[in-house]
Amino acid sequence: MISPKKLLRMARKWQNLDATVGKFLATPSVADKGHFVVYTTDGQRFMIPLSYLCSDIFQMLFKMSEEEFGLSSDGPIIMPCDAAAMEYMVSLVQQGVAKELEKAVLNSILCR
Repeated sequence: MISPKKLLRMARKWQNLDATVGKFLATPSVADKGHFVVYTTDGQRFMIPLSYLCSDIFQMLFKMSEEEFGLSSDGPIIMPCDAAAMEYMVSLVQQGVAKELEKAVLNSILCR
């Protein structure tokens, strides 16, 4: 049985969590076949095709996410950008942009 003091500490800890975490718990975490799910810093959910893992943009985003948020095996993958930036990067990968433009985007991400 949990002591009242420990229970109170746990309750305070959960109350102090960022409000965006609640958004992650309320949405389904299962992705469609051939896709993976990521979240942006503003809590938006994106279902991304697995083929995008090969792009330099997503590889850099994953690296930045690992550096900023750490590796979590039991929580959502959080990308270090907002929904508008994620939509832009997904559209770039979807269109198959030239490597020069991809490098420019990566440089702008790294310089933020």
